[in-house]
Amino acid sequence: MGRYIDGFVIPVAKDRVEEYRGVAEKAALVWKEHGALDYWECVGDDLGGDDLCHGSFPQFVRAGADETVIFAWAVFESREHRDLANERIMADPRIKEMMDPDKPLFDFKRMAHGGFKELVHA
Repeated sequence: MGRYIDGFVIPVAKDRVEEYRGVAEKAALVWKEHGALDYWECVGDDLGGDDLCHGSFPQFVRAGADETVIFAWAVFESREHRDLANERIMADPRIKEMMDPDKPLFDFKRMAHGGFKELVHA
């Protein structure tokens, strides 16, 4: 069986991308310490869609004109490994320290998340 990937699509205010980067850099360390094999956070650059696609990431997360999209994923050995790692990640006090409930970095209700089985890796 192939690896397992947790994927995220997150709307973030354009003027808070650097602040988000700081949190993402800290989060990457936590994810890797708890078992992620690889960890990526990418900021939207070419999000306009085209004639082949009738939707876009900004449409998907209902991003406003002042927002961009973060596309992120973490790679794990298996789903079981991911589940165990996520338990440890969510229990890690550094995660709570990164969250400011009075000024969240993004709207969690518009974030998309899912677990994926590896289909093709080249």
